[in-house]
Amino acid sequence: MKKLLPTSSAGSLPKPSWLAEPETLWSPWKLQGSELVDGKHDALRISLHEQQTAGVDIVSDGEQTRQHFVTTFIEHLNGVDFENRKTVKIRDRYDASVPTVVGPVSRTKSVFVEDAKFLRQQTSQPIKWALPGPMTMIDTLYDDHYKSREKLAWEFAKILNQEAKELEAAGVDIIQFDEPAFNVFFDDVNDWGIACLERAIEGLKCETAVHICYGYGIKANTDWKKTLGTEWRQYEEVFPKLQKSNIDIISLECQNSHVPIELLELVRGKKIMVGAIDVATNTIETPEEVAKTLREALKYVDADKLYPCTNCGMAPLPRDIANGKLNALSKGAELVRNELLAVNVA
Repeated sequence: MKKLLPTSSAGSLPKPSWLAEPETLWSPWKLQGSELVDGKHDALRISLHEQQTAGVDIVSDGEQTRQHFVTTFIEHLNGVDFENRKTVKIRDRYDASVPTVVGPVSRTKSVFVEDAKFLRQQTSQPIKWALPGPMTMIDTLYDDHYKSREKLAWEFAKILNQEAKELEAAGVDIIQFDEPAFNVFFDDVNDWGIACLERAIEGLKCETAVHICYGYGIKANTDWKKTLGTEWRQYEEVFPKLQKSNIDIISLECQNSHVPIELLELVRGKKIMVGAIDVATNTIETPEEVAKTLREALKYVDADKLYPCTNCGMAPLPRDIANGKLNALSKGAELVRNELLAVNVA
């Protein structure tokens, strides 16, 4: 990106009420067959238009064609049984009914590539596409085959690399891997999680990002956050090794969080998507509140490497609230951008 402080959303955006139940994760589709295909494309167009209207610089599909950021990818793979479900504790936080790995996992065809091609046809702006990261994938399953989190993660990393290379060929500018599990399983992250992520990006020429957050604004996550105390230092556990990794961009949660902003010094030199929008509240930030977060981040992130973003996806929020937040993000970034340009001119 040549533009200073280019804005983007971390991931999901609310779906239209005619496509899926609003403000609900894993909401079933309201359409079927060819109507569902057309409906997903219409929703993608609408999401793109709303991002453009809000002034977002790096646009995405808003995850309009998928029910969930992890399971929609997994359901297209071999070796996973969605009928044989087990209850597991996701990210040591809340119970969920998940599919079971019953055999070797593999990918027989692309999952999101056709959708990415469709998005590419709609805009000349830079586009970002999100994929689940290997560690977060294994945390959203019950493994009855490999019996090893690490072995399964490496298999997923190879599959993700296949998908990522096809997304790159389809014209995606930034491929983002969502790894909220990086904020929980610190020993695994440092032992093999980051290495698995590097396997997933192997051979890519486009920019790559890892999104590490404290989760959607759902009750299970907000309740967990209340137990973290006045300082959230989880990033500190994985930043040193991420700083040395081949990942280009690190996407973080900063707005209304208790993350000590000085932790960003640990990843200086990387491009940083600074979460300046709180996705766990319906209160729309003012542009000045966004700008304040960005100014603090600029103490530890070089201006040409700071990408204003949202804390996480906004699928559980009302559409008008999400749009208001995207507008605030763009306007807040514009305030700081003008300040930086004025200094350079002077």
